[in-house]
Amino acid sequence: GSLLLAVHFYSSARAAPLIPSTALGVLLLLVSALLAYAGIRRSLRNASLLVELCLTLSALWSGYGVILILAGQGALPGPGDARDALVPGLATFTLALLLLAVVGFLCGEPLLGLVAAAVSLASAHEVALHCSSSLGPSAVACGHLSVCLVGGYFALGRILHLLTRGSFALPGTDLAKKKEQSRGSAGSTNPLAAPGLLLNMLSASVFCCRLLGVTHRLFLGHVPWLWAAGTYQIGICVLSYRAMDSLMATAFGFTSILKFAAGYCLLYPAWQPEEPSLPTPFLVVFSILFAVLALFLSLQSPVDGLYLLVFVTYCIALACSPRGFFAGGPQGVAVAIFVSSALVALIHLYNVRAKAKIPTGKGAVRALLARSSLLKLREGPDLHTPYLGYSKYADAEVLTYACSVLASFALTATGDPQAPLATVVIPWVVVAGGILKLLGGSVAFARGKTLESNAFILYSVMWIIWGLTRYSGLCGTARSFHAAVGIISFMLFNSFIVFCSLFLNMAWFFYSFTFMLISVSFLLDAIHALPTGYDIAATLIFGLVSFYCFLAALASSTFEGCSLPMGRPMVQLSGVGAGTTKCLHLPARKASSVKRIADILRNGGTCGIPTDTVYVLVAACSRPDAVEKAHRSKRQAQDRPMSLWISSLRQLEPAKHLFTPLLWDFMEAAWPSPISLVIPRGEWVDFLGMKDSAKYVGTPQSVAIRIPDCSVTTHLIDLVGPIVVTSANPTGEADTTHHNQVYAKLGDKVDAVLCAGPSPENIASTVVDCTKIDSGSIGFFRVGIIPKSQV
Repeated sequence: GSLLLAVHFYSSARAAPLIPSTALGVLLLLVSALLAYAGIRRSLRNASLLVELCLTLSALWSGYGVILILAGQGALPGPGDARDALVPGLATFTLALLLLAVVGFLCGEPLLGLVAAAVSLASAHEVALHCSSSLGPSAVACGHLSVCLVGGYFALGRILHLLTRGSFALPGTDLAKKKEQSRGSAGSTNPLAAPGLLLNMLSASVFCCRLLGVTHRLFLGHVPWLWAAGTYQIGICVLSYRAMDSLMATAFGFTSILKFAAGYCLLYPAWQPEEPSLPTPFLVVFSILFAVLALFLSLQSPVDGLYLLVFVTYCIALACSPRGFFAGGPQGVAVAIFVSSALVALIHLYNVRAKAKIPTGKGAVRALLARSSLLKLREGPDLHTPYLGYSKYADAEVLTYACSVLASFALTATGDPQAPLATVVIPWVVVAGGILKLLGGSVAFARGKTLESNAFILYSVMWIIWGLTRYSGLCGTARSFHAAVGIISFMLFNSFIVFCSLFLNMAWFFYSFTFMLISVSFLLDAIHALPTGYDIAATLIFGLVSFYCFLAALASSTFEGCSLPMGRPMVQLSGVGAGTTKCLHLPARKASSVKRIADILRNGGTCGIPTDTVYVLVAACSRPDAVEKAHRSKRQAQDRPMSLWISSLRQLEPAKHLFTPLLWDFMEAAWPSPISLVIPRGEWVDFLGMKDSAKYVGTPQSVAIRIPDCSVTTHLIDLVGPIVVTSANPTGEADTTHHNQVYAKLGDKVDAVLCAGPSPENIASTVVDCTKIDSGSIGFFRVGIIPKSQV
């Protein structure tokens, strides 16, 4: 990217540049996409400064590239239009990259800091070039050439590191040490918060420059900066959910909506002479949502909570100004947003990497809440325990409910049918009610919340279609027979969701039912039969219900045992909702999870675990009460005995003299594997400590025993000792092949589930009858084919 810009500025003095403006813009967009991909891939592994540098440069060159394309296509015809369009973004990234450079030099990443400083210097020279005609472009080109040299050195070091498999790396290019340091800090500080805060600087700079007189007007050329910031903040919102920081992810979702709305306002005069109006009730509600989120965020980080109060002021200033983003009052608040975003971004950049942290007041809040018996913050490994299975994302329901509030209150501002674009409703409905709600539905699906995800996705599609049709005049009018048929289809789907929500909780029933009222208002409007005031009343009711769900989701995700009630299911049937109790779910890829499962088993619990075949229900042999509990949970008859698993033959060494040499040699040859050996019952069973519960294992004549070929399972047995195993499904049902199925079938009967996704096989283990092995008779049976009673 810097090489392209260096060539561009060295040749800009000529009559015909080497790279046309449109081609340069397209190339920068491609480079920005690759940079964003590199930053996202790196963000999933560690908190190196490379993440922030890639995402910041990607946002810079994406907005820069779109402006160059607009200039090349003649969309910026004025003599100072290109200059007014570029200066706000370049000035912002000059400061943002300078902050990255300072942190890089202070925290032991000088090479990346040097890259950031070089790009910052080149951007500063370009701003000076646009502001003074006496300066030449050579300084800008030299700055970008220095980026090429440092970047080439860094790329060479990474290539050598890859080719030598980490045994050799050039100085400053090895990120292994930084990766080890980031593991301890990434859990407490979101490494992706800083790029999101820098993007807030970008959008605020557009209005700051107009207020300070740096640019002459707000126009089409500033839209690329605003929409680039909004688009990248939605991406950072997703990555923040991946980093298990749901509150900051919600904040970035809120601020991205403001950026899309500001870009729409600047784009509106391109086809209409007047400035659009903003819906005042919506902005008041938006300020309330920001204030509530700031209150809860201050419990996690008081600095971030105080920072969000600036956006509360911003929304109030927009509501009080008839000209909205074009007025001086909101532009003055934008100056405060720019300054505060820079300071908070610097704190986040430094605290993610430095050992000595800048105090943010987090310890004081925890000490204050520790004295309270009513409010207790969620902490520890259960903070983001999913409802079903193991997910890599934090819960996004807070943002989704908030988007329902925003979309519903935006509809309270009725638009003129002759000029549907006059009121700024489209960004609120399409972005908040549609795109971000679709994001929340996707995260809910990843967390195993099937009904919630279907509802969120259905409602998001409804908001997008209705917003584009009713408030932008797309595809004709919303008052037609075809629109009525489509709305009726949505109502039929929502009727099924309303019915299913009867079995979930009361809050979800009212949430889905009140959306049905909005759908009815859409239908009545399509057939010209809408009573006066019905649509306003329906949207207000849905907005209030959504606001309650927003508060309940915030409280339940922040506090333990102190949350707003969502209500019990309105209809409870036998056999429906088997897993009503939330059992503990732990990822199998973590050694700490296996250790925790082992502690539960040693304390007399029963757990569902993955194996080399299917998921099973286990209990420790040393806890007879747990063995009996596992037997009762399956409601097994005496002809459905449980089997015995060990991790190695060393666990049977004290009873080796009770086995025949031929049988012992056969066990050594057959294990570890998915083969269960049915061997004669004998005194060796007494060595396992099952006592009276031994009657539930095997039959009076024989016992099935095996060593699984699964590292997680064998490590667990090493920690616990021999375990008793049975299939993790009610008697007579199919084997469980996913941890979600364990929860659905036995969620209220097990203490924990070790989650490893889908099982490698769909049937249980092979059984070998070794009861007559001394006579040379061996029989092979497949449990999935031959009933256990016949083995």
